Amino acid sequence: MKFTRLLILVAIISFFALQSYAQEYKFDNPIAEQRADPWVHKTPDGTYYLIATVPAYDRIVIRKAESINGLKQAKEKEVWHKHETGKMGAHIWAPELHKIDGRWYIYFAAGDAEDIWNIRMYVLSNSSEDPMEGEWKEEGRIITEDDSFSLDATTFEHKGKRYLIWAQRKGDGTGLILSEMSSPTTLTGPEVILTVPEFNWERIKYNVNEGPAVIKRNGKIFVAFSASATNHNYCMGLLWTDDTTDLLDVANWNKSPGPVFFTNPDLKRYGPGHNSFTTSEDGKKVIMIYHARDYKDIIGHELSDPNRATRARVVNWTATGFPDFMQNVGD
Repeated sequence: MKFTRLLILVAIISFFALQSYAQEYKFDNPIAEQRADPWVHKTPDGTYYLIATVPAYDRIVIRKAESINGLKQAKEKEVWHKHETGKMGAHIWAPELHKIDGRWYIYFAAGDAEDIWNIRMYVLSNSSEDPMEGEWKEEGRIITEDDSFSLDATTFEHKGKRYLIWAQRKGDGTGLILSEMSSPTTLTGPEVILTVPEFNWERIKYNVNEGPAVIKRNGKIFVAFSASATNHNYCMGLLWTDDTTDLLDVANWNKSPGPVFFTNPDLKRYGPGHNSFTTSEDGKKVIMIYHARDYKDIIGHELSDPNRATRARVVNWTATGFPDFMQNVGD
């Protein structure tokens, strides 16, 4: 009789433990309405900061919370506004928040007030402990070898060296470029073209490779990126290399022949992309933060539609150590 009660007790405890585990990584999606190109930075103390593109393309905003779900109701603060004239006066796109050597940096793209498509990469910095406080200083533009349309800068460190990956006009579209950095604002070169749009899925309406996001795991460096027009055709591809190779040798990089994450009408997920990576509150799971719409048909130009929303989902891993974006699984 005691043994039977013990089995029942174990079953009850196991049931609730499984329920707790099942709910542990559920997200209240979307975690931010009308926020595209999302980037989440998690600090060592577990604070999450969300920074993203706003539909008006005129300012940079940040929100923070102690959990990913908490970002949904978190109060947002504008930390920088576009210039009324000249440089950094239009198309304020895809800000990313990084902390490097104790200082905060925001990398973002901006056009000119008088020429909105003259888009280049710029940097802000802030020495405050909290990036939502203090003063953001304009560090100026990131200078590249080619003075051409460039955006979506992301930075990462590997084996004591800092690198920048960004999207830039190459040929008839935008490709992803990699360079070493001598400081958080300066490239040292060489500037290596990692990928250009070559497959059909990268060349729908526009020839695009953009929005790189880096994750290091299982002895490899992975770069997720986005392709094609920012409507329902928007999707994600993947680059990877072994973490022991020379990152600036393009021969060491591999590219997925097909998209790894793309529209799924059954799940009302249209045009997913421009992601970033973070970890769950317990640090055990990789979480992908990305944007998508919940409908296909857009009235007018896709960039005029404000409803790209920020979402979160778990990334699983295959037996061979590659990220599994679970294309047919909902958020």
